[in-house]
Amino acid sequence: MDNMDAVSAVVGWCTVINMVIYSLTATALTLLRPTIKNLHSKLTGVSVDRLDELYFNYLGNFKLAIIVFSLSPYLALKAVTL
Repeated sequence: MDNMDAVSAVVGWCTVINMVIYSLTATALTLLRPTIKNLHSKLTGVSVDRLDELYFNYLGNFKLAIIVFSLSPYLALKAVTL
């Protein structure tokens, strides 16, 4: 069971790190929206009007990936090691 505890700890820390990255990204996109939109528009050639939709999709997909690939395996490992 020591091996399962180690895997559970690693997956748990991955979940925490992913949630911190998600939170920082969401905060930056909220607080620095005009600056980030102008930068991304110039870098990618995507219109400023379309970027809000793309940011929303990005954050939604990122959150879903965290739930599916980090949080769910962590909860499953915790349930197995009870």
